[in-house]
Parts: sequence; C-alpha cells; structure tokens
Amino acid sequence: MSNTSYLIPDALYPYFHSISLTEPPLLKELREVTANEPRGQMQLPPEQGQFLQLLVSLIGAKKCLEVGVFTGYSSLAVALALPADGKIIACDVSVEWTNIARRFWQRAGVAHKIDLRLAPGVETLDNLLAEGNRGTFDFAFIDADKSNYWNYYERAYDLTRSGGLIAIDNTLWYGKPVDLSDQSADTVAIREFNQKLYRDERVLISLLPIGDGLTLALKKEKREA
Repeated sequence: MSNTSYLIPDALYPYFHSISLTEPPLLKELREVTANEPRGQMQLPPEQGQFLQLLVSLIGAKKCLEVGVFTGYSSLAVALALPADGKIIACDVSVEWTNIARRFWQRAGVAHKIDLRLAPGVETLDNLLAEGNRGTFDFAFIDADKSNYWNYYERAYDLTRSGGLIAIDNTLWYGKPVDLSDQSADTVAIREFNQKLYRDERVLISLLPIGDGLTLALKKEKREA
C-alpha cells in the first residue's frame, strides 16, 4: 500500500527516476488517474511496475497470475511485457476499481491477454487448481487483503511451476511488523506471513525495499533422489 518506494530518501527520488524509470505514457496516465481516487495510495510505484516487467521478461513468463488488481497498473505493466501469446489471470472482487483497469487494458491493446475473475481470491485459486492448472503458471503476484496472504501464497505455490516465481507485495508494511505493540489485524498477518515464508524451505526468497517491500519467492526445482 504505497505509491512510492518510501525507503528511498526524498532528495534522491527524482534522480532515481531520472536515470532508471522508462514508464510508458499510458501507465503514467493510469497512475495519475488512480492518484486522484480515494484509495489512490494503494497504487504501485512506477519503479515497482517496471521491476515486475523485468522479472517476467527474465524468466520468459507466458502464463501469469495476479491476486489483487485494484485499477490495473500491475496487470497492465505485466501484460505489456508478455509475448503476444502471454496470459494473465487477474483476481479481484471490485467491479468499481477493475472497470478503470478494463478501460486502460483496452486502450493499451492488451485486454485479450488478461482474464479478469471477479470473485474472492481463494475461491478463484481453488477453482484454478480444480481445473487442472497445478504447476502451470510461470509467475504470480500477490497484492490483496493481508489476512489471506498465506492462503493466497500456498495456492499460488501449488499453481506455479518448479522454477517459477511468486512476488508478494507490502511485506515491509511501513515498518509496522517490528513494532510488537501493533496488534492490528493486517500488521499481525504480515508479521506472521513473513515469518512463515522465511521458514519455507520449498523456496528461495529475497525481500527487496522497493515500494512497501516486495518479497520474491522462487519455487525450487524438484530433484531426483
């Protein structure tokens, strides 16, 4: 829930963008439109969207999963980086926010790459597993309600192929997890999620101080005994 990478000093931020950010005009427009919405702070910072594009390009992703769409910045960024036959299944519950997303997906010419599923995320992921999609996704991005993070992660793990990548947003949560006096539901959920993921030997992880903290979990290749 951060539209900047707040750990980068304010004095450095403009320079950081000037020598690294290559944001397409339509993504910039979507970001500016979202900033004027009541919950605009939920928007990803542009450098994080660009980083997601780099990740899917690096691993040669074709089949992607997103849990939490909001106004569609991350899904648009990923769709623009995918090959012509790439697909994203995008999960959300809000018609209002995803209507904004749909408009920009159409304008960008990538709507055919994005399969929007409007239902609770756990339900959609369970349906994907039941439909035989286990181990078929290259990349998953989780950025939705924090209380369900572990539920989303476990299902995304099952849906992702060996060698696939899961990216989880907001894992620094504005530094709140280190304040043990903060027992709010979201903070407790992130604190517990981070600890469980740290102990998960099925993946290799790295937590990056971009946006509000982005943890990458690489699903280990299964090796013959």
